[in-house]
Amino acid sequence: MRTPSFHRFWLKITAFVVGSFGPVFFLGTMEATSEPARFTLDFLSWPIDGATTYASADTRFLSALTGGFLLGWGVMIWGLAVWVYDQAPEAVRRTVLLGILSWFVLDSCGSFASGNVSNVFFNVLVLLVAVGPLWWPAKA
Repeated sequence: MRTPSFHRFWLKITAFVVGSFGPVFFLGTMEATSEPARFTLDFLSWPIDGATTYASADTRFLSALTGGFLLGWGVMIWGLAVWVYDQAPEAVRRTVLLGILSWFVLDSCGSFASGNVSNVFFNVLVLLVAVGPLWWPAKA
């Protein structure tokens, strides 16, 4: 499970997990398609109560930025898996791991500070899936 081949495969899972949030939040930029993003935020700020809205143009703009960053980050991780991993497997693993951990700490602290503690628990689940076997170096 910790072979270089499996790590490369798992990097693609990580890329998908991170990048898949991009299109969801992109949809939040337009009122007509904002429901998936609105529901995602409502779900992550549990309980689902309908209090989360996408009525503000500022929220839609922030959704555009978030969607772009997440899709770009996912594509970058995919690119590292495909084009860089064979030349520097340990450096790629550490880089992706550090990126995921940085997201986790800042997002979780911000979620806590903003009163959305439930998102910290969802972040733990995303962290475990995104990192998977990348916690440990691959064995040759």
